[in-house]
Amino acid sequence: MKTKRLFAMGLAMMMSSMSFVGCQQSGGNGDTIRIGASFDLTGSCAQYGIAASNGAKLAIEEYNAAGGILGKQIDFILEDNKANQQDATNAFKKLVENDKVVAFIGSDISSTTETIAHLAAEKNIPMITPTGTKEGITAIGNNIFRACYIDPAQGELLAKFATEDLSATKVAMLVNSESDYSSGIAEAFEELFVANGGEIVRTEKYGSNDVDFKPILTNIKNANPEVIVIPDYYETIANIATQAREIGITATLIGGDGWDGVTEKTVNNPEVVEGSYFVNHYTVEDTSDIVQNFITSYKGKYNEEPNAFAALGYDAARIMLEAIKTAGSTEADAVVAAMQNTSLACVTGDVTFDENRNPVKSVSVIRIENGENKLYKKLDAVK
Repeated sequence: MKTKRLFAMGLAMMMSSMSFVGCQQSGGNGDTIRIGASFDLTGSCAQYGIAASNGAKLAIEEYNAAGGILGKQIDFILEDNKANQQDATNAFKKLVENDKVVAFIGSDISSTTETIAHLAAEKNIPMITPTGTKEGITAIGNNIFRACYIDPAQGELLAKFATEDLSATKVAMLVNSESDYSSGIAEAFEELFVANGGEIVRTEKYGSNDVDFKPILTNIKNANPEVIVIPDYYETIANIATQAREIGITATLIGGDGWDGVTEKTVNNPEVVEGSYFVNHYTVEDTSDIVQNFITSYKGKYNEEPNAFAALGYDAARIMLEAIKTAGSTEADAVVAAMQNTSLACVTGDVTFDENRNPVKSVSVIRIENGENKLYKKLDAVK
């Protein structure tokens, strides 16, 4: 798996800034329709960006193979933003000013997505992020949509799950104080869990560059929680889980979609996350035709199983392309109106949008068993 990831990252670096149809016309007025994208392909969250961009590329290639849209092929222009806000800004400006794209897909993490959303709103470029989960992103402009559920929704679903399925009454939280993603999930979890009669027995915070978690984990251990909520990304989760088990913590660990990838990160010590749960956008165990067809196509192209970020990238591209097709043009306001009225069967669920341009759909609760992600149950959004 490590070899595959290194190869994928190398390929991503080669393909970044390259067009996948290669036409010299502009926007949607020439022989092609230009769609821009920007993801982290070589930075700290490259696993996410590569997967999401691969999913989007697959969808666009499928549309092109079927004849394109509006009688034109789609020209997909991908840029690497390295999980850096300045690089994300530069990439977006290049796509809009030089490449003349008519729509945008990206980014993968909330910080770069938020930066780009301000620029897209200013330029009125229809935009959809596959995986930018921070709550306020779509409020930046009426042209900003997302394919994923928002951070507070994850926190609420985790609170519901901890109360109803794990019968937890005492919970501790370990929160990255420098991450809007981590804080957003934690705050929503605490509000609903306490409202449902639960008790937060300990909350500990850490920074993004911290690597020694044993002191704060010891504080959590002494509070004797039944469940520990850790809303962060897979690399940090693997480190925290390893240290938690080393000091004898046996509580159930739960978290959000950032956990996707933790089983690969703990392949040499899978026991540290055994029996943990996290909410995610989809699972390969879904037997529906749309999911299984996507998995088959993705494996055939990339020789690896698609994670949730790949599925969301695929869905985001399809939502954008279907909106352009429905609008009958690439004119921004028409595309945005069509996106708002989306009703589309997608890999991650049947998607419609609420008044804030967030998707309305179910989520999957994943249980880690023997080093593998297993579907535990589906949950509808908390009303």
